[in-house]
Amino acid sequence: MIQLRRKHVTIFALTALLLMLSLAASAVTIVDKTLPSDTRFMIPQPDAGASQQAQNLLKAFQVKNAVLIAAIESTPQAQWITGGTPAVAGQNVSQALQRAQVQQAVPVFALYNIPGRDCGSYSAGGAQTTADYEAWIDAIAAAIGDQKVVIILEPDGLANLPSNCGYSNVDVAQLDADRYTQINYAVTALEANPKTLVYLDAGNSAWQSVGTIAQRLVNAGLANAQGFFTNVSNYQWNSHEAKYDTWVSECIAFANDPEEGGWRLGHYDWCASQYYPATQSDFSTWSLSDAWYAANMGTAVPTAHFVIDTSRNGQGPLDASVYGNAPYNQPSSVISTLNGGNWCNPPARGVGVRPTANTGVSLLDAYLWVKIPGESDGTCNAQGGVRAWDYGAYTKPGWPTTPAGQAVFDPLWGLVDPAAGAWFPQQALDLAQRANPKFF
Repeated sequence: MIQLRRKHVTIFALTALLLMLSLAASAVTIVDKTLPSDTRFMIPQPDAGASQQAQNLLKAFQVKNAVLIAAIESTPQAQWITGGTPAVAGQNVSQALQRAQVQQAVPVFALYNIPGRDCGSYSAGGAQTTADYEAWIDAIAAAIGDQKVVIILEPDGLANLPSNCGYSNVDVAQLDADRYTQINYAVTALEANPKTLVYLDAGNSAWQSVGTIAQRLVNAGLANAQGFFTNVSNYQWNSHEAKYDTWVSECIAFANDPEEGGWRLGHYDWCASQYYPATQSDFSTWSLSDAWYAANMGTAVPTAHFVIDTSRNGQGPLDASVYGNAPYNQPSSVISTLNGGNWCNPPARGVGVRPTANTGVSLLDAYLWVKIPGESDGTCNAQGGVRAWDYGAYTKPGWPTTPAGQAVFDPLWGLVDPAAGAWFPQQALDLAQRANPKFF
């Protein structure tokens, strides 16, 4: 009898073991959607304009400058997918993935095709309808499959909603609703892939308030994404961005905390920000907003991760007040306009921290180069509303003398800037020469 029982126990144990193995084989593998600190990011194909510039510099025996341009192009940065048919977009992604596999690196894709992008300004374009956009996203998701990628989804897509564009005679409320529908769809479709990390647009620390952008991120499906990004195509200091981003993450946690009867639920508008009690232009006051979060978080714990674009913030944002001094002597009205347009091809900036996932900050997944250093932000002129200049106070030989010529001229560079996305050799070299940290 004892031997029979032992036999039954053995059979039961073997059966249980086989069942466990069977369940383990059929279980869904949980993929860790994180970026290890030693992550290697992909280096895209060099820009044709950069290659030509390097060749021209070598022909002129400017070897150091040629090497600087090569240094920019050999640094990992985002691959932008900006339109085309779904088939073309999918093909472009597939080609980049092949390159990433050869490099054994993680590609960063900046997807930029939302309907009504850039408020119809310098980078206008995008899909025509929501259905067109969803088909475009589906093709990209299918091309990615199970390869690990980082997605920077629609720069300016949330910080610059249609309702921020100054449109008239259109239903901006419906356009905003459509924007949220489009981004939610993209998040769901892309994050369905096991190794895709999607980050949503949060503008930058000199733009929307913490509470405003926190609410928009939640509406756009942040709960289903890896996190959010800031500073794309901008120049804010890393210290400012990291602080702002942390507040955004804390604000989201605060406004979703049900403790004490849930009095704070949904109140993103109560969150401290860079504007109150802090003063955005005075970083020494930002500790006031730190203190607010320390006093009001309760048991809420921030969990939303973020990445920061450091491709052009090596010297921080442009302070146009320097143009009020000699020899420029520009009036305050000009300085105000220049500061308002300081996102558009500002000179003397420099590339910033090289891309890395080794940030030392728990919620900061990576510093990335998203905007391509050397590609123009647009024509950046008075006609576009981002430049102004008193040519009577300062001009140079060769500068335009007619209103028509001055309207399309950029006095900060002393030339007519290339169109958005075109290679800007003067800016590229300037960014490389002023790199912080330096290339060599």
